Amino acid sequence: MTVAEACDIAVVGAGPAGAVAAAILARKGYDVVVLERQSFPRFSIGESLLPQCMVFLDEAGMTGPVQAAGFQLKDGAAFDRGGLRSSFDFSDKTAEGWSTTFQVKRAHFDKLLADEAEKAGAAVHYRHEIVDARFDEQAAHLTHVDEASTRATLKCRYCLDASGFGKSLSSLLGLNEPGDGSDRESIFTHIRDGAGACTIDRNKILITVHPVHHRVWFWLIPFSDGTSSLGVAGPGSYFSGYSGDPLADLRKIVSETGLLGDIVKHAAFDFPVRRTAGYASRVSRLYGRRFALLGNAGGFIDPVFSSGVTIALKSASLAASATERELKGETVDWERDFAAPLNVGVETFRQFVAAWYDTSLQDIIFAKTPNPRIRRMICSILAGYAWDPSNPYVVHPRRRLTALSEMCRLEK
Repeated sequence: MTVAEACDIAVVGAGPAGAVAAAILARKGYDVVVLERQSFPRFSIGESLLPQCMVFLDEAGMTGPVQAAGFQLKDGAAFDRGGLRSSFDFSDKTAEGWSTTFQVKRAHFDKLLADEAEKAGAAVHYRHEIVDARFDEQAAHLTHVDEASTRATLKCRYCLDASGFGKSLSSLLGLNEPGDGSDRESIFTHIRDGAGACTIDRNKILITVHPVHHRVWFWLIPFSDGTSSLGVAGPGSYFSGYSGDPLADLRKIVSETGLLGDIVKHAAFDFPVRRTAGYASRVSRLYGRRFALLGNAGGFIDPVFSSGVTIALKSASLAASATERELKGETVDWERDFAAPLNVGVETFRQFVAAWYDTSLQDIIFAKTPNPRIRRMICSILAGYAWDPSNPYVVHPRRRLTALSEMCRLEK
């Protein structure tokens, strides 16, 4: 299918943010064109969703297809550190809303959302890369190249960049900046986890802290087909002490843990092992004349609390609303209506991540006698409800986390 020369809205990237924004706007009658650099399905990380995601999938009309797809149910998160255990059930939270979600292989999940965006009326084109972008008062002009190296230009009234780690517009416009923790690295793969995984609750992500190096942590995300996503993340300096072979290093590091090492002891490591570094990022601004940056295209914090897809979908919802108003001729303040409200949750997650790596949040999670109401507030953030103004850990996250961690340490 040939890409049109003009449309109302161009969406760069067909991942979750792009698909949801495209579906919302297409359902409202706008002419939406999605340009995706890769072919789908394709591998992507970020496989453990948060219940807050379901709100935005529902807004895009995608809840039913996602529920029918056979993904692994997720109802909480479990933590382990040197034999200390803690578990959060997402139904035990202060925020209203969904208490369950899914753990998904992103190849299947992202393709499903992109297909739903097409069904909603968006034109989705794969293997089209943005190589240049110009913006004026009336339109955005996106030069794209297909797999046959054919160049063309798409003119649109507004452009939403949801290109993820590809960072199409932010790279072209020089907006990228290193994020906090840009020195962190990760090694990850999928495994056939075997009988050992029966010892865990497959409805929860398992986050394991290294028994000695508490800034190094592991994830185990069970899927519905008997496989799991397994990964380790931490400071780059920690990984420098290993061989540099991703498979050998991952197996060796996992073997240093207790519970997790036992769970995957008999697992089959027959999927490619990937290693990535410097993934934390920010941008100098999230919007400009005729464009806005969604999801990872606007920055990425850290994988520890699975916040990436939630932030991406929140940004898609906010951007779709602001874009619709702009195209109707209303005056839109993109700082007030998009960037500022988005950053409320982003900053909440950022402070929780910072507290995780300085181990103060770990002290809270593994507290011997936690306050039940405060624990429900923390659970709300872990479930993705990082935009809830009634939650004190959203309004003043760092101050309250610091005070709470000091109280937990006094109990030891």
